[in-house]
Amino acid sequence: MKKTDKPLKLTGERVWRTYIGGREIGHLHGDCAATDDHFPEEWMYSITKAFNAGREDIEEGICKLAESANISLKELIEAHPEEMLGKEHLEKWGVTTGVLIKMIDSQERLTIQVHPDQETAKRLFQSQFGKTECWYILNTRSDGAEPPCIYLGFKEGITKEKWVEYFEQQNLSEMLSLLNKIPVKNGETYLVKGGVPHAIGSGCMIIEIQEPTDYTIRVEKTTPSGFKIDDAMCHQGLGFEAMFDCFDYRGMSLTEVKAAFCIQPKKMNEAYQIISYEDTPCFQVERLDIKDRCDLKGEGIFYCLYILSGEGTLSCGTQKDSLKRNDQFFIPAVSEPYSITGSAVEPVSLLIMRGPIVKNAHKSSK
Repeated sequence: MKKTDKPLKLTGERVWRTYIGGREIGHLHGDCAATDDHFPEEWMYSITKAFNAGREDIEEGICKLAESANISLKELIEAHPEEMLGKEHLEKWGVTTGVLIKMIDSQERLTIQVHPDQETAKRLFQSQFGKTECWYILNTRSDGAEPPCIYLGFKEGITKEKWVEYFEQQNLSEMLSLLNKIPVKNGETYLVKGGVPHAIGSGCMIIEIQEPTDYTIRVEKTTPSGFKIDDAMCHQGLGFEAMFDCFDYRGMSLTEVKAAFCIQPKKMNEAYQIISYEDTPCFQVERLDIKDRCDLKGEGIFYCLYILSGEGTLSCGTQKDSLKRNDQFFIPAVSEPYSITGSAVEPVSLLIMRGPIVKNAHKSSK
C-alpha cells in the first residue's frame, strides 16, 4: 500500500448526473473534441459514492491515485485513518474526510433543488452530515440558454403551500420566479447552506465544496433538456410529502441574499481566505498565489490542493511532481514538509481546501 507521509496526486472521477454539461471539463483535460453529455461533473478527493437511480451497481465518484488506478483514496484512508486524516479529525468525525469536492460544468440550468442541513439530515436520513456547500466560480461559457447566473434562496412572500402547489402543477416558470436570480462572474464565491433552495444556471463552471453526501431534493420532474427524472431522484426515498421538510421557507430580498451568501475574500498575509470556519463549520477554503517558492507541510489534519493556474514543481524529499492547471493533491495529516515553486512565466495559483472544523481548527496556511 502507498506510503502516507507525502502529498498524494489524485485523478478526478467523472460522474453521471441528470443534467447536461462537462464539455469544458474535457477541454481542461486536453480533449479538444469533448462534447456535453450526462457526465458534467468531476468529483475530486472523493471517498463518497454517487447516488443515481438505475445505476446503483455502478461505483461512481471514488477517486484513485494518479500513479495507480488500482488504489483508491478511500482504501488508503481506511487502511491508515490516523496518518491520512489526523487524530483529532478521526476522533470527531470518524473514518471520513467529512467533505466532498466537485467540478461542475453546466451547459443547461440544473433543476431547482435543495439539500438538508445537518439537523434535518440526522432526522430524515440518519446521517451526521447534511449538504451545505459553496460555489467558487471558475469560469463561465456563453452558449447556454441565458447569461451565466445562479438562482439562490426564496424571495419574500413565499409560503410552503404555494411552493407545494406549484410543484404539484409542475409550474416551472412560477417556481423559478420565486427564487432570487443572480448574474455571476469568475472568482466569486457563494455559500449555499442546507435548506436554501437553489439552481446553478447554464454556462457556469464551478468548484463545489460540500458536506460528503449526495442528498439532493429536486422539485422538477424533467430537466430543461427534457430528461425525465426518476421519482427517487426527486425525493431521495423520503416520499414527495416529507421532502418539503428540507426547505427553509424564509424569504429574502436580492440584497439580503447577496449580503448573506456572496462571500468576499479576505487577505490573510500571503493567502486569501475564501470560506472560513466563521462562515460555516463544514469546510474551509483559501487561495494561495506562489510567485517564487512556498514551503508547506502536513498540519496534523489533512487538506486538499487544487491548481487553478500556472506551472511549477511540487518537491517533497526525492519526490518531484510537475504542476499544471487542474492537478489535484491530497495532503495527509502526517505529510513531510514540501515546497511549491512557481515558474518564471506564470505564478502558481491554487486552492487549499479543508474538511469540517475540529477543536483546534487550522486558521490559515500563511
